[in-house]
Amino acid sequence: MTEEFSDNSYVLVVDDEAAIRYSVGKTLQRVGYNVREAASGEDALEIMKTQNFDVVLTDIRMPPGLDGLELIRRIKESDPDTVVILMTAYPHLTTAVEALRLGAHDYLIKPSSSTDIRSSVQRGVERARNLKRRRILLDAIRSNVQELSRGGEESVRIIPDEDFDMLEMPPRTGVATSYNDAPPESTVSNVMHLGPLTIYPGRYQISVGEKPIDLTPTEFDLLLYLAAHRGRVVSCHELVREVRGYAVDESEAREVIRPHVSNLRRKLKAAGDDADLIVNVRGIGYRLSETAE
Repeated sequence: MTEEFSDNSYVLVVDDEAAIRYSVGKTLQRVGYNVREAASGEDALEIMKTQNFDVVLTDIRMPPGLDGLELIRRIKESDPDTVVILMTAYPHLTTAVEALRLGAHDYLIKPSSSTDIRSSVQRGVERARNLKRRRILLDAIRSNVQELSRGGEESVRIIPDEDFDMLEMPPRTGVATSYNDAPPESTVSNVMHLGPLTIYPGRYQISVGEKPIDLTPTEFDLLLYLAAHRGRVVSCHELVREVRGYAVDESEAREVIRPHVSNLRRKLKAAGDDADLIVNVRGIGYRLSETAE
């Protein structure tokens, strides 16, 4: 599975010890990752000004300059889609909690095996690509919504950035904590309305009327993709490829997508939405109903 994500994936290894940078870099290069190295947090930030990375793998303690936690803060400010994995030889619960709070993807204890490093980076690359895919979907939806709004469509509207803080946002509850892909709330730029739905980007949350609905990342991305491509039927194969990030044949894709669609429909109906927004076109795939157009 690693090779699937390594071909065009870029990883930055940050550590003040040259031997560790070399060892970790070789471990990742052997399975096809494009690796660069930085000897300090400051060097890492300079490199990142000229190149984008899917994953940054960094030590926590790098005296006397920036430590790993401060590096996470700086990276998330400039590029929230970059996934950060921390390494440390001095594990401490408080540090681990702080790292996860700041948005770290994983926390590795030195010395880590090659298998653990590759597995963590593989998951990090997949997460980074899902984040970028989600951002592209949101941009596509915003573009479509703005075009429809200019065309006089009243059923679809977008709330400007300056009005976002005035909204009373429903609490985010019930989402599995194993998913950590949601960007910080400060990165959420718009609340969107699509037919009877209000969409809260970055929260994995929608609402029907006043009732909030918490979605899993897959359910949320599935709805976003259908919204971005409303007006046509999307095959299950395409949904798996674009929403889940891997390719399977159509028959297997139906089995992958069907339970997510079923759960999404159930949540919508439980919130009081009687109209079935997701239409199954037998033998082809799914599309949004005219209610969402």
